[in-house]
Amino acid sequence: MTDQPSKSRPGAGPGVLPRDGFALAAGTLTILPTPAPTAVNTRVAGLAMIVGPLVMAPVALVACLIGHLVAAAGAPPLAAGLVTIGMLLIGTRAIHADGLADTVDGLGASWDRERALDVMRRGDVGPMGAVALVVVTMLQAVCMGAILENPHGWVWAAVLVAASRSALATGTRRGVPAARPEGLGEAVAGAVSWLRWGVTWLVTAAVVVASGWAVGQSPVIAGVAVLSAAVAVEVFLAFVVRRLGGITGDVLGALVETAATVSLLVATC
Repeated sequence: MTDQPSKSRPGAGPGVLPRDGFALAAGTLTILPTPAPTAVNTRVAGLAMIVGPLVMAPVALVACLIGHLVAAAGAPPLAAGLVTIGMLLIGTRAIHADGLADTVDGLGASWDRERALDVMRRGDVGPMGAVALVVVTMLQAVCMGAILENPHGWVWAAVLVAASRSALATGTRRGVPAARPEGLGEAVAGAVSWLRWGVTWLVTAAVVVASGWAVGQSPVIAGVAVLSAAVAVEVFLAFVVRRLGGITGDVLGALVETAATVSLLVATC
């Protein structure tokens, strides 16, 4: 997640906020064909960061349905899980995976803040980033395959994947600074109020628990999955802000992958 949204065009008013917020979210987080936003400002960016789960939902449903069909055809669970994760990577241009790899490379390259940010800015994947991608992808695929074995597991998996985008609200919550004065991190840093952040996670938890119950999953496990993901994101964010001084677009991608991995892992318990 490294692209910076364009600045507001003169004359763009509050009336374009909902459309622009959804357009910015869909255009940044997915490959869905989306018209460019007519304005990008703090309000638009804040909305984009809290509607991530909504714009991700159709991509997640299609990817998980394909994985379900692969599993129904008799493929091993791991194969079905890998297909699903592969489709999710395509549906998101692997933007979050790229952010995870760059963040791990930067954090592992040096304890010096500027050196770490420089490594992240270059964007080429080093050994630590590659290992992180392999471990996270395989862990997600194994968990996904286990969930897809259940009759309605693909719906449950899709909800969990979409819900992981609530991590964006945490990363762009008011009070969290940008690590450098350019890029997506600077454009969205602090754009989400504490109230909207809290509502985002409460709605996420309610949807995950309700959908889990509807497809026969334990509401307790569903609730713990959301709580665990939220806590993991908070811990990772605190560590990164301490190391880098704030967020970048890559960090936001890493937070999403953290939330997705933790929630999928807990959901298989």
